[in-house]
Amino acid sequence: MIVKKYKAKILKIENLVEGLYTLSFVSDGGKFRYLPGQFLHLALDSEYDGSGQWPESRCFSLQTSPDEKYAKITYSVKGKFTQQMQNKLIEGEEVWLKMPYGDLFQQEHNKENTIFISGGTGITPFLSLFTDSSFANYQNPVLYAGYRNPSFNVYETELKKAISINPNLKIKNFYQDTDGVLDIEKIFNENNKEASYFISGPIIMIRQFKQKLENNGVALNNILTDDWE
Repeated sequence: MIVKKYKAKILKIENLVEGLYTLSFVSDGGKFRYLPGQFLHLALDSEYDGSGQWPESRCFSLQTSPDEKYAKITYSVKGKFTQQMQNKLIEGEEVWLKMPYGDLFQQEHNKENTIFISGGTGITPFLSLFTDSSFANYQNPVLYAGYRNPSFNVYETELKKAISINPNLKIKNFYQDTDGVLDIEKIFNENNKEASYFISGPIIMIRQFKQKLENNGVALNNILTDDWE
């Protein structure tokens, strides 16, 4: 799929919990084109006109199905760029997006035995698949989702749609304030080494979980990670 620049308008900004924002974009030049699991680059330079060198930007996973008329991302305020987003962006403002990138779900994997593991906003690329009609092709998928506390689980609408598409989806939520952090050994013991494991979240979590799965005999091609950062 060809990477394209989109001049986009911020349709909506949701801030349901401190430091966590969900942005919805609509394109000024036709529908966004991407596949589930892909990501975009967001630029904040108000002087950029779409030509010349691409300005400073940051990557964010798309959390909406490609069938939607709008594109949605969720981000935590961490570092200079996301602080600028928090302070600068307002509804109705225009920004530049460049997409799509990545091939997370286009890689070969086992749709009959699929485990999705997410930490925090790492759930967002999974949601772009879960809310897509193609998710019906998965047999008994399982999601292990870790959050700081219940207030950070702001994805009820998407997960309800996911279950309507695939009623066999099992969702196991873990909240750090009461349950502790996600335990990859426990997750592995509840499943098997033949499963395809998708991992998305903080880079340290991804590396540690990948190593643990390798140590338990999971083949490298069965460990698929969303670690473009």
